[in-house]
Amino acid sequence: MDDSKQPTWKVSPSQRRHARELRKKSTDAERLMWGALRDKQLDGFSFKRQVPIGPFIADFACHAKKLVVELDGGQHYSDDAERADAGRTAAIEARGFRVIRFSNADVMSNRDGVLQSIATELAARALTPTLSRKRERERAERADKPRLTQTGSTQRSSSDDSD
Repeated sequence: MDDSKQPTWKVSPSQRRHARELRKKSTDAERLMWGALRDKQLDGFSFKRQVPIGPFIADFACHAKKLVVELDGGQHYSDDAERADAGRTAAIEARGFRVIRFSNADVMSNRDGVLQSIATELAARALTPTLSRKRERERAERADKPRLTQTGSTQRSSSDDSD
């Protein structure tokens, strides 16, 4: 099975332990953000924290919208760390997630602005339900059938009127 096709929930016991340890040792910014994201407080969306995704552990993830929120401390702003973060982001996004990043300083000084940015991203990732092919065909057939009007005469769908 291709690595990018593996489900995100198949996690090794060691990675599960590591995620649990990270939850116990969260930073001030992570605790502040978790207080605002937990229990579906942000527009009713469920977030999890310290979520294993592939070989990485994301700070916060909303599986329903395939959104990952990463909080970066000062150590993330060196050239090497930025390259590593770019690779990490690419690997997580290859699994269908969208990754957005905020600095710890942003969270501590402008939590409401960060939450608004996350809410905007959630809204942008609104999933449009698609009809199955069978239901699409049934809908098209109904549109093509003549309909009986109140006077008893048949009438074609208004979308078919091309006189």
